[in-house]
Amino acid sequence: MHAAGRSIGIGIAPGKLMVLLALLLGVIATVALMLGQLQIPPATVIEILASRVLPIERTWEPTLESVLFDVRLPRLLAGVLVGAGLSISGAAFQGLFRNPLVSPHILGVSAGAGLGAALAILFFSSILAIQAFSFIFGLAAVLMTCGLARVYRTTPVLMLVLSGIIVGALFSACTSLLKYIADPLNNMPSIVFWLLGSLNNASNKDMAVVGPVILTGIVILLLIRWRINLLAMGEEDARALGVDTRRLTAIIIVCATLISAASVSISGIIGWIGLVIPHIGRLLVGPDNKYLLPVVVLVGASYLVAVDTIARTAIESEIPIGILTAMVGAPIFAYLLKKSRPGW
Repeated sequence: MHAAGRSIGIGIAPGKLMVLLALLLGVIATVALMLGQLQIPPATVIEILASRVLPIERTWEPTLESVLFDVRLPRLLAGVLVGAGLSISGAAFQGLFRNPLVSPHILGVSAGAGLGAALAILFFSSILAIQAFSFIFGLAAVLMTCGLARVYRTTPVLMLVLSGIIVGALFSACTSLLKYIADPLNNMPSIVFWLLGSLNNASNKDMAVVGPVILTGIVILLLIRWRINLLAMGEEDARALGVDTRRLTAIIIVCATLISAASVSISGIIGWIGLVIPHIGRLLVGPDNKYLLPVVVLVGASYLVAVDTIARTAIESEIPIGILTAMVGAPIFAYLLKKSRPGW
């Protein structure tokens, strides 16, 4: 597997590639903190950040510090965690289901979160309620998917996918019904904008609550990434090598579900990241999850931060991230399909 990863990749050693990707993420993050309606020079950004740990004389306006720490830094952290989380969830699910067309939302988590957010917008109009309802309903949708899959005694992985499609369709239909009966002047635009995805409402409080959930899921998936290689060989082969496939499958599903539900609760539904980024990672380092998962974490974080920066600076009003990720992700995915070798 290691040799295959080197032959399929771009020829750069995985360690060096990860260092380059980490540097790229640092550059993109610095640019994201600089740009906005209020421009902040890069030297000032570094000084303000360093002032929290070093005794630096404050020569900048207090407004700049407030904008940086209360608005842009939480949004940057949300972009990093959501981008990294959705990317690694997509890569883990693609390895689990042995299907390169699987995304983190395959088990219905996004449809459930969308319904929960629509209910909260319709009856509460509170950011906290929206985030809580979307997280709870996202988890409920996956629980329904797993419960439905256990009813039929056939291929477990196949039934999970089919059950996810059923549950997702049901929750999406309920969301459409709520949009139909919502107030077209107040509630309807809020529901539509939330479903299109945005990091506009990310705050320090959100990061303190949701951040550890996403980070824990990412760390666990990184720790078991070599076992996902064995699972991708097939359940029978994995069992022959001593892997408890049911336990490992459950761990992957729980981690990916928690990451997806937590991400959707603060960002809305952002598509294509969990589908496209793993393919870019395989193009860089090959299919070996030992290198693939860390690479997709860095690439996904950089990608979403860059897209979010464009979304809030390209025009006067903010563009929903879901629109940009679809406009960028679809052509990239088409190019990757053309460039990649057929098969899994």
